[in-house]
Amino acid sequence: MPTNKPDIKTLSGFIKTQAVALGFFDCGISKAAFLKKDSERVEQWLENGHHASMSYMERNREKRYNPEILVEAAKSVITVLYNYYPETKLPEENNFKISKYAYGKDYHYVIKEKLNLLLKEIEKKTGKRSARIFVDSAPVLDRAWAAQSGLGFIGKNTLLINKKGGSFFFIGQIIIDIELDYIENPDFTNYCGSCTACIDACPTKAIKPFEVDARRCISYLTIENRDEIPDKFKGKMDDWIFGCDICQDVCPWNIRFASPHSEPLFEPSEQLLAMRKPQWKTLDKPTFKKLFKHTPVERAGFKGLMRNIKFNEDKPAS
Repeated sequence: MPTNKPDIKTLSGFIKTQAVALGFFDCGISKAAFLKKDSERVEQWLENGHHASMSYMERNREKRYNPEILVEAAKSVITVLYNYYPETKLPEENNFKISKYAYGKDYHYVIKEKLNLLLKEIEKKTGKRSARIFVDSAPVLDRAWAAQSGLGFIGKNTLLINKKGGSFFFIGQIIIDIELDYIENPDFTNYCGSCTACIDACPTKAIKPFEVDARRCISYLTIENRDEIPDKFKGKMDDWIFGCDICQDVCPWNIRFASPHSEPLFEPSEQLLAMRKPQWKTLDKPTFKKLFKHTPVERAGFKGLMRNIKFNEDKPAS
């Protein structure tokens, strides 16, 4: 264990520098404390039934709001952003669409590995800590912690928007039992202003200002939803078969500031780039497994993806 532990400011600066060196776009640190306002917002969202069939959102609710339940003696939440905006996008002509975050390897593996490296660097300075790593895999309000640490603001589409890079980011956290340097007064100003681009562009009308109804959201309908997609959405899916990027693609912050990532593991394969509607519609299970092994698309499964393809092809009743 180190004998000369760095002071709070030095250690916090070291953590942020190391995070960037590991490839993270940005890093922020916030005090581990009960998220009162966010707890009220989530509870209302659940009460309204906007979580659809995602029953896991109803479980472990107290853990979402209080990091000390997740990590004993938690003092700090270290939040990182990892860019996934691609330089090469899937061709649109005669094609279906999948969300940009699903082009390459599953982000859970990539970011967890990098966060483990970051934690090791921290422990070289501080000795062994009580800490846990989270990447969209436990009851953690990742966007709330990102905003608390000064990494951005929550947009009208409920996504975190970073003023230097937009919203095409994965978010990860280390909750740790060491006191660090925090922003005294985080800026929670909403910088969407009067813009309603995301609300206006959503073909299923899933978005109200700062609230998304999962029951109408294309991302939910094509991924988490295990039932048939309701007929009322026929003709409104805009060829999306896994996830949806519409509300991000039209956001002025992304149009102006989103820039390509530099992560080779997130690049689409040549086979994926070559896919067009005829190939999608005749996709078989072995090809699905080859195309999407260890990618986010595995979450929908072969059956779910084929359901989504068929639904996009079905015409609404006249």
